[in-house]
Amino acid sequence: MDQILNFLSGGFLQLPWWKVVLVTLVLTHITIVSVTIFLHRSQTHRGLDLHPAVMHFFRFWLWLTTGMVTKEWVAIHRKHHAFVEREGDPHSPMVYGIGKVFFRGAELYRDEAANAETIKRFGHGTPDDWLERNIYSKHSVLGVMIMLAIDLALFGALGLTVWAVQMAWIPFWAAGVVNGLGHYIGYRNYASPDTSTNVMPIGIIIGGEEFHNNHHAHGTSAKFSAKWWEFDIGWFYICILRFFRLATVRRVAPKLKLDPAKNTVDLDTLQGVITHRYEIMARYTELVKKAAAEELNKLKSTRKQGSPDCGWTMLKRARKLLVSRSDDTKLEPAQRAELDNVLAQSQSLSTLVQMRRELVRLWESSSASSEQLLADLQAWCQRAQQSGIEGLEQFAYRLRRYAA
Repeated sequence: MDQILNFLSGGFLQLPWWKVVLVTLVLTHITIVSVTIFLHRSQTHRGLDLHPAVMHFFRFWLWLTTGMVTKEWVAIHRKHHAFVEREGDPHSPMVYGIGKVFFRGAELYRDEAANAETIKRFGHGTPDDWLERNIYSKHSVLGVMIMLAIDLALFGALGLTVWAVQMAWIPFWAAGVVNGLGHYIGYRNYASPDTSTNVMPIGIIIGGEEFHNNHHAHGTSAKFSAKWWEFDIGWFYICILRFFRLATVRRVAPKLKLDPAKNTVDLDTLQGVITHRYEIMARYTELVKKAAAEELNKLKSTRKQGSPDCGWTMLKRARKLLVSRSDDTKLEPAQRAELDNVLAQSQSLSTLVQMRRELVRLWESSSASSEQLLADLQAWCQRAQQSGIEGLEQFAYRLRRYAA
């Protein structure tokens, strides 16, 4: 009788509670690694190829710990990139609100998984073997039930808690934190045409998915970290797999190359500018932010003297609009009117914003020839160097040094 009670309370392993916690963290981390390496970087974006044995381990583990179907997850994430922050985005806080995405992200996932058109259009190229058709996709609930039985057998009554944590781990961290907070708070290395952010510079908890802005800037890269001080544990594991020839990296983000000897804008410069456009716009945003701060300081001193507001409050609000997006033409009409009013009162800000719009149009042009784009870039750099704005002149000088 005592043996039965001991088994029910502690399972086969009879571990103290703190060891159960550690084991649970290890198990959930394996699930995170399976999602980021297999589902995300390999299957969705084709940033790397995995050895069949490794790929099947990830598929089997996700079947046990999440019940997610590979084709559904891949299709939903690809659709997110195709319609990012617009109508059709399956889980954007800009569309549904941060509260719904953070707390009910799993519901949004299930709703989109039921959309047959999404799966058909975006789910191509995923595993379609006998196991996938007859086991993993057809009996997705069976896997998590087997996991429940295993947890109860290993840990006894605590196994139910272990299982519950495993089931909630991906919905919370992936659907809530990455899809929600990853478009809401954090820092940005790249001025990608969305609100994606890097949640934190150490990518361990979510396997490197913390670098959501880096990922949106270079979607097909197998490596998510970009700065030397960022650590992507998912990439660390990929390097280990590659060392043992269990993974082949297909794509990583291009490294920024500046040629200090260049003093002319040529086709190589053009290619470098287009390749690194999000990094360039991030630098340009810092330039605009600095100019806006200088204007605010000027107006603040006037405001302290007891004179009318002089646009200080309006500029303070407009500053957020200026630095939050690289393309201010997509603002709401009321926001655009307020921004235009502020720009009419500041020649330097007006020039910076107009030059930014022209720079964005340069790489968004789909019909212009390389020769025309090069001529436009050369003209842009010349106007920037003659603008009389020191920061813009230095920016143009640096731009000439970009190389493919």
